[in-house]
Amino acid sequence: MAKRIWKSKCCLPCFVDSAPSNLKTTPGFLKRVASLAYESLLLIAILAVATFVFIALLGDATLPPKRYFLQAYLWLIAGGYFVWCWTRSGQTLAMKTWRIKVVNQSGQAISWQDACMRYLLATLFFGASFIWAIFDRDKQYLHDRLLGTNLILI
Repeated sequence: MAKRIWKSKCCLPCFVDSAPSNLKTTPGFLKRVASLAYESLLLIAILAVATFVFIALLGDATLPPKRYFLQAYLWLIAGGYFVWCWTRSGQTLAMKTWRIKVVNQSGQAISWQDACMRYLLATLFFGASFIWAIFDRDKQYLHDRLLGTNLILI
């Protein structure tokens, strides 16, 4: 009995979807700033709820060491939000609104290890990353350049 070989005929939309991320457009500076502004509003709401839970459970956090625990807790909550969104779809809600996606070099969603490192580096180099993106040849942030991730328009 002869083996049947299935031959796939790839259509153009299939080819475009699987194109490497470097063939897609990098979002402009103003689009990134608008996304950041929207992201800030969303993050303020998330962190306000998290702060309410912290204070309801542990009481006043205006003095050390509770204040430091609150700051670390909020940093971890924000990190959890970003890492969860980036690893699931490559986009936060603000990034979905502005049609921006973070991908690895092969155009796939980033791993949770890369997402954690991206969050860590983004918080360390926050201001420097914006300045870097202005002068970078691919308009990528410093943390994206260091990790090999890319922001693309979809």
